[in-house]
Amino acid sequence: MRTPHISTHAGLHIFDTFDGFVANEGEEEEEEPWSPPNHRRGNRRRKRGRLAGLPLALKAVVGVCVLTAFLTLADRWALLYAEHRAANALEHRLKLNAAPEVEIEGFPFLTQLADDRLDSVRVTVPDVAADRVTLAKVTATAHDVRLDAPDGPTSVRGAGIPRLDGDVLLSFDDLNRELGASQVTFSGRGRDRVLARGTLPVAGHDLRLRADARIGRDGDHGIATQIGGMRLDIGDLATYRPGARDTEGLHLTRSSAARLAHETRKAKALFSVPAVIRRLGVPEPVVREALRSDDKLARVTGSPRFVHRAMRLNLIDLALEHPALLKRLGFDPALLNALPRLTRPVLADRLSLGFRLPTPHQGALRLRDVHVEKEGIRVRIEGAGLAVG
Repeated sequence: MRTPHISTHAGLHIFDTFDGFVANEGEEEEEEPWSPPNHRRGNRRRKRGRLAGLPLALKAVVGVCVLTAFLTLADRWALLYAEHRAANALEHRLKLNAAPEVEIEGFPFLTQLADDRLDSVRVTVPDVAADRVTLAKVTATAHDVRLDAPDGPTSVRGAGIPRLDGDVLLSFDDLNRELGASQVTFSGRGRDRVLARGTLPVAGHDLRLRADARIGRDGDHGIATQIGGMRLDIGDLATYRPGARDTEGLHLTRSSAARLAHETRKAKALFSVPAVIRRLGVPEPVVREALRSDDKLARVTGSPRFVHRAMRLNLIDLALEHPALLKRLGFDPALLNALPRLTRPVLADRLSLGFRLPTPHQGALRLRDVHVEKEGIRVRIEGAGLAVG
């Protein structure tokens, strides 16, 4: 039987380990008192470690970015505050219905304010009263504004405006509401023409209105309107055109004059007035035969020549001499009395779209261009040497 062989080196290791274990077991272990872990200290160490690891140039860039962000925020806050103060000041000084919108352009703002100069200021004012109409929108941009601030940026008392440009809009919606009283509508036609269409109440009757207005400059400070083509339709009975020419006045429509051939009573009423017969140019023997025979009367009134001459009769003149005749033709006497008072100047004044620019206390403000757009009448303005405050 073979005796097992134990390696000398292995045995030494085993006994060394055993001896160490026994020695440690016999000694009393010294324990440190317990304390809670300090995580903050570890975080601070890690943070310091991270920042310490950044290059110096990168730290400088981060610092500059932070400083720039704070300066930009301060500049924008000061800008908004200045715009708000300027809007309130304009609202009270100009007695506006609402505060305007003020936009101060250029960056940075604080350096401009310290220099008492602003690159440009844009002001938008809605609903500005001008004569009989309301300007829907006034927009103006002042360039190179010089501030009057004797005691520093916080004591601005006024401003000088070397140059200003902008535009004014007369909205068709506002014109319809203010001039048309919701019965007349205005619309653009071409660059300088405005059409007016709707109804006009006259002596209890709603007459259809048609008129054209030519828009143009009245010097350097105003807008002029030339009203033409004015016409009031009384149903399909007659048309009234104010004026003194042969084609103006109150005239029967073509359909109304043609109906006389089938309305015997009205035709005989016309033929019974000698002044009408003379104006119609119908010979007296023909008139006498027509009054005795309805067939001959129909032949006379149904001819194209008679219809044409009947349409040329100015019924306003006949109304003064023979009011009963016009009543038989279907006209209201009150309407006949009211129509002559609607002269061309009266109607033109009702439809006038003109206005004038205000005269500034200092400097000059003038019109540069006037034209018609889809939304309304656009007016370009420019100024120089103006002052505010």
